[in-house]
Amino acid sequence: MSALQIKRVDYLNTQDAQALVFLLDAYAQDPMGGGEALNPENSARLCSDMARIAGAASFIAWLEGKPVGLINCFEGYSTFKAKPLLNVHDIAVLAGHRGQGVGQALLKAAEDYAQSRGCCKLTLEVLSGNAQAMASYKRFGFAQYELDPAAGQAQFMQKWL
Repeated sequence: MSALQIKRVDYLNTQDAQALVFLLDAYAQDPMGGGEALNPENSARLCSDMARIAGAASFIAWLEGKPVGLINCFEGYSTFKAKPLLNVHDIAVLAGHRGQGVGQALLKAAEDYAQSRGCCKLTLEVLSGNAQAMASYKRFGFAQYELDPAAGQAQFMQKWL
């Protein structure tokens, strides 16, 4: 994939913003993203909102001038390590481009960015039924989170507000 380019998103750049919303909407409509299009009102303000979040960083994979993949990340903090961490909140690759290294290139961009920020780790969540994504993350070096095997592995939970 010599033509693949990974570029950091400028949330206030119209082309970048349109590409981000396009890719995120494609992900949202995928069964692994919930199967529903993004709310148009949310889409309209997403990038301007993200521009105001100091710890937000996104990268788009471009192939022959077209957006084919996206990774959205947010900086957090590890209290145990007393260092920042980078959470991969969304990673999406258009269906026709999966299995071609796009996801790995996006993860590498996030890792490089995290290292430049002095982060101690990358984190992400993945649906247990998304075997293709899990295999990709494991190939990249991710492992399930545990402190002591006797205590079990961490589970991601949420509560809508």
